[in-house]
Formats: sequence, structure tokens, C-alpha cells
Amino acid sequence: MPRCYWCTDDPLYIAYHDHEWGIPLKDPQRLFELLVLEGFQAGLSWITILKKRARYREVLFGFAPERLAVMTDEEIEERMQDAGIIRNRMKLKAARQNAQAWLRLDDPVAFLWSFVGGTPKINHFRDRSEVPAITPEAEAMSKALKKAGFTFVGPTICYAYMQAAGLVMDHTTDCDRYAALCDA
Repeated sequence: MPRCYWCTDDPLYIAYHDHEWGIPLKDPQRLFELLVLEGFQAGLSWITILKKRARYREVLFGFAPERLAVMTDEEIEERMQDAGIIRNRMKLKAARQNAQAWLRLDDPVAFLWSFVGGTPKINHFRDRSEVPAITPEAEAMSKALKKAGFTFVGPTICYAYMQAAGLVMDHTTDCDRYAALCDA
């Protein structure tokens, strides 16, 4: 099956590409998890995060924002000893800060989807050279998230998040998922 240029032959990556990436996501819990994971990905490859996602779910309370928002400094230090995750104190503190900011939003799902008018933006890119790293929508999302108190939400992270959560559909036209998602 033809897949997007970035999808390697790693079974975990293939499953992510085929069953998650670019599929419109409206579940607040999963949207929050993905936002935190995108922040952890900064400076790393996404496959690294995917391989550690199950452990993150264990040590970060299933990404429950109510619990993550009150994670203590001591709990952060405990997680800094866990080799199953990326041990980055700034990113762990950002996860807590982002949970607090998430809980202050009236309707996080509507807020996030507002950057694409509430419906997925379908792009028709033929190859990787056409896929941007940043868009005006991602810049607007980044600015609004920062204003709301989020961190690790620069425009590149926001665009990757928009792609992953299906706010934008960037499967390239030579990918089998492109036709499946365009017909959906």
C-alpha cells in the first residue's frame, strides 16, 4: 500500500499512519494527549515518541488533565528517573502547565477546531516538497495557545499537531489514505 513519504517500514509507524494520523479527532482526552506528546517531540523524531507513548500514558496519569495539572514537583522528579520516557524536566513541567491551561479553556475541542473553521482542511499535496512546516493557521493557533498559558506550542509543533489530529489532511495524493479520507 502506498503511504506518505515520512512513513517508514516500522510496524508502529505504519499503524500510526494508517489508523491515526490525519483522521479528524474531536475527543478532548485524545486531543490533549496528542498536544502534550507533540510538545515532548520537540527536537526529536515522532517515532521516538510513539515508542514511548504507552509508558507516557502510565506515568502521566493517562493524560488526564485534571490529574496532570496538579502533578507535584516531587512527582516530576520521580519521572525524571524513568528511562521509559524522555527525561526532560522542562517538557514534564510544560505538560503540567499545559494541563492547567487546558482546564481553563471553556471548550478545548471547539477552540482547537476554530483554527480551521470547525471542519478539516483538505490539502492536495502531490509530494513532500509541497507540504509546509508552518501555515498561517498554525501561527494563529500557536499565538492563541501561548496567550492561554500553553508552552511548547510553537507554530511548527502546532502544524504537526493539526496534521496528526486531522484538523488538516496532509496525506499526499500518492498515499492510499488520501483517497480514503477525501471520500469520508
